[in-house]
Amino acid sequence: MSYTATTSPTEAAPAPVETTGHAATPHAYDAGLLLLRIAVGLTMAAHGAQKLFGSFGGGGLEGTGKFFTSKGYPAGEAMALVAGVTETFGGLALAIGLLTPLAGAAVVGTLLNAIVVKGTGAFFAPKGIEYELILTAAAASIALTGPGRYAVDRFVPVLRSHRLVYGLAAIVLALLTAGAVLLVRT
Repeated sequence: MSYTATTSPTEAAPAPVETTGHAATPHAYDAGLLLLRIAVGLTMAAHGAQKLFGSFGGGGLEGTGKFFTSKGYPAGEAMALVAGVTETFGGLALAIGLLTPLAGAAVVGTLLNAIVVKGTGAFFAPKGIEYELILTAAAASIALTGPGRYAVDRFVPVLRSHRLVYGLAAIVLALLTAGAVLLVRT
């Protein structure tokens, strides 16, 4: 905190003004994180619903399972279920700010698989990886920074005060899990 000097000897000293942290810009940081969490989280939840239920023109478990099998994953429908559940619930948790480091890790792990499967033949859509890369970076950023004040995590004692180590541990978990899943591809 910093204090400013008074301009007149008869004036009382002003109240301290906090100049660091997100109190210096009341809630702008938190509102930005909320918007980012909702956009990324609901996008991922919608992709999960495509896989699980065939919503939004998706293939459902059967169609998505055939896709996973064609890309070398064993037990395509089981993998479609895992991906669908991870995207749906990871996305919803990210959107509301619940267990944010793990929710971000769920999204990161799923998208790393998508990037590898899609390949790196191009960067720009429709055949490129730009979309998946941006969502991956956004989810990793949220896992590292925390959800902000407008999140369910504010009511979870262990996560009330986000720590960088939580985000780092979650990202490492995402990398290990994504790597393990990619290793089972033929």
